[in-house]
Amino acid sequence: MSIELQKPIIGFTCGDLNGIGMEIVIKTLCDHRILEFCIPVLFANNKSINFYRKTLPDHNFVFTSCKDLSKLHPKQINVFHCWEEDVAITPGELNEIGGTYALKSLTTACKALKDGLIHCLVTAPIHKKNIQSKEFNYTGHTPYLRDFFNAKDVVMFMVAENMKVALVTEHVPIAEVAKHITKDAILSKLKIMNESLVKDFAINKPRIAVLGLNPHAGDEGLIGNEEETIIKPAILEAKKNMLVYGPYSADAFFAKGSYEKFDAVLAMYHDQGLIPFKSLSLGEGLNYTAGMSVVRTSPDHGTAFDIAGKGIANHESTMEALFKALEIDANRIEYKQARLNPMKKLSERFFSNTVDEKLEESEA
Repeated sequence: MSIELQKPIIGFTCGDLNGIGMEIVIKTLCDHRILEFCIPVLFANNKSINFYRKTLPDHNFVFTSCKDLSKLHPKQINVFHCWEEDVAITPGELNEIGGTYALKSLTTACKALKDGLIHCLVTAPIHKKNIQSKEFNYTGHTPYLRDFFNAKDVVMFMVAENMKVALVTEHVPIAEVAKHITKDAILSKLKIMNESLVKDFAINKPRIAVLGLNPHAGDEGLIGNEEETIIKPAILEAKKNMLVYGPYSADAFFAKGSYEKFDAVLAMYHDQGLIPFKSLSLGEGLNYTAGMSVVRTSPDHGTAFDIAGKGIANHESTMEALFKALEIDANRIEYKQARLNPMKKLSERFFSNTVDEKLEESEA
């Protein structure tokens, strides 16, 4: 196999056709230095790409079309056709077309990932309303991916240079959050986080902070009792196998910079974790789905209909999502290789040390 074909194959979905998804992917892949690190595959079709390419006259986006993922061009951007028909693209409009073709791209890319035809997937933003259908009855990418890849549970992991924040509940109405906070749910998320930090992020002994649900982490039961009856027992159970601390009052925890002392933070609900993440994170953040056998990342923003088609969307988070996917894929390979036949490695090391000792004795 040539060196080029040994590079990981990274798939990209197009996202909502009327949002900024296609634009940020095109801008990301226009940096041809990326071809040194991977073989990109964009799941869309030629006409939709050409539509957005015209809105980006300063970006030289050259690609090759393919209908067979076993015959990719290793030195070019590949476009895999997910549909042949003409599609009316109307940037900035929330309509059925945007969601229909976002789903076509997503399902085709996920099947390729499941079949091992691509190594990692970077998903462009979808709109949670217009993508709803019999095939997609979910509140976002994360639960859809969980079911598609038959994962028992997954974690929505927001990742930046200086912090990683995960959620117990994701897109759940505030009025329903408390009933989803259970000991089992917290323990499941903590286990996935811990394993991901070790295998995906190469952190040997990760330290994880857990936030409380109520203001002031419940004030020992004065402001709600979930901390005393659910969260603290879950933390005590987790401590048997992990370095887990808390529960912490969310406001003080972030205001005092306590998150800097931990490798990751588990928040109880969406805004509790994402508001400080998007306010305090350094660099461009991204979304990673931990707990699956495959690697999926995405930018940490939405479809941005208000700027779609104007050529001004920022693609840096998509670029971060690409390189974090490559990093996680490499870390997983290294983790697996380090643990292949450990007894053989131990035996070889023992034999080598014994030979060295005998040589030293004979020289003496």
